Amino acid sequence: MRVFNELESNVRSYSRLFPTVFKTAQGAILEDKQGLKYIDFLCGVGTLNYGHNNPQLKERLIRYLESDGIIHGLDLATVAKEEFLETFAAVILEPRQLNYKVQFPGPTGTNAVEAALKLARNITGRSTVIAFSNGYHGVTLGSLATTANASQRGASGIPTTGVTFMPYDEYLGRDIDTTEYLDKALSDKGSGVALPAAVIVETIQGAGGVNVARFEWLRSLEKVCRQHDVLLIVDDIQVGCGRTGSFFSFEDIGISPDIVTLSKSLSGFGLPFSLVLIKPEFDQWKPGQHSGTFRGPNLAFVTAKAALDIYWQDDSLSASVKQKGIFMESRLQEIAKMTKKAEFSVRGRGMIQGLDSKDGNLAKKIIQTAFAKGLIMETAGAQGEVIRCLPPLTVSEEVLEKGLNLLENVVNEVVQNAI
Repeated sequence: MRVFNELESNVRSYSRLFPTVFKTAQGAILEDKQGLKYIDFLCGVGTLNYGHNNPQLKERLIRYLESDGIIHGLDLATVAKEEFLETFAAVILEPRQLNYKVQFPGPTGTNAVEAALKLARNITGRSTVIAFSNGYHGVTLGSLATTANASQRGASGIPTTGVTFMPYDEYLGRDIDTTEYLDKALSDKGSGVALPAAVIVETIQGAGGVNVARFEWLRSLEKVCRQHDVLLIVDDIQVGCGRTGSFFSFEDIGISPDIVTLSKSLSGFGLPFSLVLIKPEFDQWKPGQHSGTFRGPNLAFVTAKAALDIYWQDDSLSASVKQKGIFMESRLQEIAKMTKKAEFSVRGRGMIQGLDSKDGNLAKKIIQTAFAKGLIMETAGAQGEVIRCLPPLTVSEEVLEKGLNLLENVVNEVVQNAI
């Protein structure tokens, strides 16, 4: 790790958590320079839903490169973009009876959030946005303002503005519906809360601790937005693209967001790619009003189309994700029951599952020990207390079980040594 310690900025984080030099990867397995192999339950924090170096996607990418297809194209019309848009509409939007215009902002998730916030403010003429406790939406200045973590916001160097935070579902306890409080605050001119342009919400807060909003809470949130003429933005960057079983995390909930942000696994191959879905009546951009040099990621268009062709023409992947998600949850519940003194709890939906240790130091020790034994995971939550499991959706049952067995052994070892 010498060259990284000497030459790379102190801002690096994952290389500190996993101090080895990785060389190759395939499916759910990473291999380092020494030939040591690791089961990947980090998955690029949800970026590699179809695994590392997916051979079917790679074949399409290589073929495109060999054809001298357009690589960089600003927002020019290209064959790769045309084919992606046609496939996305035919395979994803139309079968779900969703009517959205597609905007390509910069290639990362925070770029999509910035565009969504900017558009909502332009549409409504209002400046304030409602975000939620423990929410995470990115680290550029606008999206950072909607990110709840105080230490992350503090890194901006200036006060973040234009956002009012409200309590997420169950933040004040399971028996308190926090959308009622939001409704009261927006209805009462004495509340001190300005009528916002939009509400931005994750259906499952990944970085915030795998906090899963109840369906009825999300439906109530949408109702409040409609009552007050406020736009509803769903940030589906981490839990979209199949992570919960359905392509969008909100499909089974019965809500209709005005704006949706996607990124991470959208390209299917780990290539930077994000988009903003906008209901047609809200696509009020003027040409060039939101721009960026890399808003036409043609290589990502190719692999994203391939992922849609291969995995989303039928319900087989969705069914598999739901089945594996149930298996993951049951195994984590078993781990929690075996370590009663540690008072673990389990939360998640589909193939994003979290084991809450209630103790950030304990969770850190668990992931460090797991790494030493060949399993890569990350913590989440305000204190880093939740061990987050994000294996590829395409992981084999054998590798999935092996990883969960490793986790069980590590948790037992660490907890026993801690008592």
